[in-house]
Amino acid sequence: MSETWTIGRLLQWTADFLKKQGSDTPRLDAEVLLAHCRNCQRIMLYTAFDEVASDELRNQYRELVKQRAAGRPVAYLVGKREFYSLPFLVTPDVLIPRPETEFLVVKALDILKERSAALAESGQPGEPAAVADVGTGSGIIAITIAKHAPPLMLNGIRAPGADVTAIDNSPAALEIARQNAASLGVAERVTFVEGDLLAGFDDRPRWDLVLSNPPYISEPEYAALDKTVRDYEPRGALVGGPTGTEIISRLIPQAAAQLKPGGWFLCEISPMIEEAVLELLRQEPSLETQPTVKDLAQLARVVVARKG
Repeated sequence: MSETWTIGRLLQWTADFLKKQGSDTPRLDAEVLLAHCRNCQRIMLYTAFDEVASDELRNQYRELVKQRAAGRPVAYLVGKREFYSLPFLVTPDVLIPRPETEFLVVKALDILKERSAALAESGQPGEPAAVADVGTGSGIIAITIAKHAPPLMLNGIRAPGADVTAIDNSPAALEIARQNAASLGVAERVTFVEGDLLAGFDDRPRWDLVLSNPPYISEPEYAALDKTVRDYEPRGALVGGPTGTEIISRLIPQAAAQLKPGGWFLCEISPMIEEAVLELLRQEPSLETQPTVKDLAQLARVVVARKG
């Protein structure tokens, strides 16, 4: 008599199978996919190990596991990915959110906290910070900033601490970002603009912060990427050009022209292009480079500059 397919057995078999197929996180993949099929939180699987899996559940799960084994990312299979403890809708039209981008968000929120504290100390009401998220994709940066920026007091009333403009050249990506803003309750705090970097805005000081996670992978790096990235995620959101700095080199002069005095420019990078990007920043006399933000592995992750 064959062994019954319980939730626990299904998970163990799938984790072993995905490991053989080359997954770096086979157990996590198995759990996320099964929780999606059961429409439950992943932690709830641990209370259901002895539950017998129905044929319908096994069939649905088998199809997703087959696609995962072929290389399709889990986030696209379940249609979501968590970022900064928030659930974001993702589709193949947008890059899958990555933990590295949280270092940019944390730095931006620190700057906004200092700004809010300075305004409170001065006794001036101030205005919400004007923030541009260039290349918004699924909207993770813009939406997280809109949701977590410290509020301001305007005429005795709490007001949002940031007015965020999310810019992307992909209409499909902007639609995903709009849906995420609505589902996360900040649709009224984010303006979505289709455009090529900051080229659609005239060159006058308008932004307190310009934030970007632009395409920064070089052509040779792209060719060497794992198939789960190269074959499934949008190439235009990944590749910056032959050296990886081509898009950043266009963005920096635009940001320099449009930042207000004292405004900040934060840009996620690959550690391999840090020096090249810092050199681009040094070519802008109005920008003063600041210490680069490093990730937990002490690798350069976010370049920072401030307008004098």
